[in-house]
Amino acid sequence: MAGTNRLAWLKSGLLWRTFFMLAFLITVSMVTWIASFRIVERGPRAQQLAAQIISIVTITRAALTHSAPDLRRELLFDLASNEGIRIYPLEDTDQIDPPTDDALMPDVEKEIRSKLGNQTRFSSRVNDISGFWVSFKIDGDEYWLVLDRDRVERGSGVQWLQWASVALILSLLGAMFISTLINQPLSRLTAATRAVAKGLQPEPLPETGPTEIEEANRSFNQMVSDLQRIESDRAIILAGISHDLRTPLARMLLEVEMANLSDDARGGMQSDLAQMDGIIGQFLHYAKPTDTSSFEKINLSELIDNVVQTAERQADIRIKTDIAPGIHISGNETELRRVLNNVIENSRRYGKKDGDDCVDIDINCQARQDRAIVNIADHGPGIPDGEIDRLLRPFTRLDVARGQANGSGLGLAIVSRIIKQHGGKLRLSNREGGGLNTQIDMQLKA
Repeated sequence: MAGTNRLAWLKSGLLWRTFFMLAFLITVSMVTWIASFRIVERGPRAQQLAAQIISIVTITRAALTHSAPDLRRELLFDLASNEGIRIYPLEDTDQIDPPTDDALMPDVEKEIRSKLGNQTRFSSRVNDISGFWVSFKIDGDEYWLVLDRDRVERGSGVQWLQWASVALILSLLGAMFISTLINQPLSRLTAATRAVAKGLQPEPLPETGPTEIEEANRSFNQMVSDLQRIESDRAIILAGISHDLRTPLARMLLEVEMANLSDDARGGMQSDLAQMDGIIGQFLHYAKPTDTSSFEKINLSELIDNVVQTAERQADIRIKTDIAPGIHISGNETELRRVLNNVIENSRRYGKKDGDDCVDIDINCQARQDRAIVNIADHGPGIPDGEIDRLLRPFTRLDVARGQANGSGLGLAIVSRIIKQHGGKLRLSNREGGGLNTQIDMQLKA
């Protein structure tokens, strides 16, 4: 599984995809260049090498032919010590090995034979002495001229591999630098986008660089500025809504209280007005932004215990808890209390079994690695699997699934919004045996 995750990360990461693409192209280009170079330079190199050997043989033969017989031994010694040229008489008993199997040698041999004669012989080893052996004649006598292999053989495969390795490493370092240079603005933009999604205020992106990056950063900075202005305007609008709607509601409640009405009529009107006030409150809670600067270290275990004690005061609810002690997270305590209250109230309203007067709710809170996991489950009818994702949308009411008769449809949407603003995850699933399970997953605070 870990190997699969790493492979998926390599496939999805733009930096590494760019790097490996550049590395592949560089490697293919180098291999193609080396192969092409070796093919193209074979002909000229064969001619150059053959001309060099022909010159050595011709000069050596002329020097031996025109030198005094008593000085030839000294001449042969000078050729061997100073020029690396050794001369041996060619005998019929010589043990001769074939020339080196090299792609260049057939062309070299052909060039040499065209100048020195078709009887010219070649060998890579004679009488267990290795080197480049070429035969020649002086007055009908045959001799061997021996050169060191380094003088006639081009660089070995090891040398080519060493040079290619150095060039490849330098090219890969350049590819990594180019990939980082290309992807750095995108990484910066991604980090800023994540900060905005978490409700944070990112630093303005630098409006410099290539035209495309400059335009993208300028547009993003403008978007962040517009969002800030929208948040500010929304706060003012929410304050106006709270005042303009709740003030008439308070006046209506007072008029109902003072009006000459029957108890049933008065109670019904008060209930309707209280419901309207609750719906307005839900609208305001959903639209209210979360101030991350107000986050502090919270003992989640104690917070859940406190919320459960308050909820159990209602006669139609029974709560069974399994809460690990000392679980701490970072967040706004008021908002998280609202989350727990909303989930428990949702279970209280729609999690009853048919025929039961009370709703049973199971609450579990545990720490798993670096995460705090809270599960709140009821024993009601649950909801269709295909409707789970839609349930978290604002103003969604699943009347058939949950027996919902009234409300704004914002309860779980508010929960989802607050959890997201706290950097957590909210998951809904049907409980085995019936009922809805709400799971809250948040980062632990050390």
